[in-house]
Amino acid sequence: MEHFKLSHSSSGPSTGKSRFAVGHVFLDNPATFLYRLFHDVLPLARIEFSHWEEEAGLIPDEQLRRQALRSLGDKRFHADGGSVYAAANPAYTRRLVRLIIALQTISDYLDNLCDRCDVYDVEDFTQLHHAMRDAVRPGVRPRDYYKLRGKDDGGYLRKLVLTCQEEIGALPSYPAVARELEWFTERYCELQQYKHIEPQLREPRLRRWWSEFETQFADIAWWEFAAATGSTLGIFALFLAATRDVSESDAKNLARGYFPWICGLHILLDYYIDLEEDKREGDFNFVSCYSSIAEAHRSLKNFAVHSLRKAKSLPNVHGTRIHHYVVLGLLGMYLSDRKARSIRLLRPARKMLWRFGPTTWAFYFACRIYRLVR
Repeated sequence: MEHFKLSHSSSGPSTGKSRFAVGHVFLDNPATFLYRLFHDVLPLARIEFSHWEEEAGLIPDEQLRRQALRSLGDKRFHADGGSVYAAANPAYTRRLVRLIIALQTISDYLDNLCDRCDVYDVEDFTQLHHAMRDAVRPGVRPRDYYKLRGKDDGGYLRKLVLTCQEEIGALPSYPAVARELEWFTERYCELQQYKHIEPQLREPRLRRWWSEFETQFADIAWWEFAAATGSTLGIFALFLAATRDVSESDAKNLARGYFPWICGLHILLDYYIDLEEDKREGDFNFVSCYSSIAEAHRSLKNFAVHSLRKAKSLPNVHGTRIHHYVVLGLLGMYLSDRKARSIRLLRPARKMLWRFGPTTWAFYFACRIYRLVR
């Protein structure tokens, strides 16, 4: 395929009610949802970040310590963004924040270890990502994740895994969502294992991997499938679902609602705003797999339309259209990034802010505020 070239001129459930909660039913209003997010959720996220920064600072190995601290500093918005799910169920806000921050911290830390340490060993990547697999399986004993690197992090990764296991084990409907949760996690780990190997081998390996799923997801391209597997949003949505009385069928419907469209929109937007940076650094970028930037814009719009349609088909949670808000929040978060605003070639995608209405703009400005106060 011809890739286009970029150029440009722990504690238990919280018991206090939000001032906007009525009988534990959250009012379905973007303004009150954003209030709860900024007032109740993000302060808890800051506490969790401070805790893991302290833990990361104690890592004895200099390389591991540097990558752990760098992942917490550079990628914090990933975990803050995932924490929006904690705003949808006030009774489980504290648990969900703790769980989401811990799992996303594992994800971002391992991504740095695979991407920034001049290692191209798929077996090493597999061993490291057993931490993600173990994190979503309560009761599984943590392994030696650095077995092939001969490193010691002083127990940092093990503590993150155990934190996830503890919080997941306290979710009442975890057994009902376990199968879908593990499907998302396994696909995520496979992507990380394959996309960090030697640069010339990445696309062929990802294409072979895609061939295993092509029939099931025939309406998207191989790189769109790969991008979708890189999102943790489906996992977080299942965490939220597990706080309520749900069935395995409910979990399956939720998973199919998120994958590939919502998850794909998430990561394609992430790669979209990094096009210039990745070109400069020589990093693999899924959006560059489109034949042209115009095709990339059309695909992003298509993913956004399908994502909103899927989100609207999913049930509300405590009266909150959380899945709908997540999609609009993705557009607001990524299209408010300075790169999307300053690079001329990327500006056309910002028209989606107008296309999807005033609530999208509300999330856009909320994200601008977040970038100022974080």
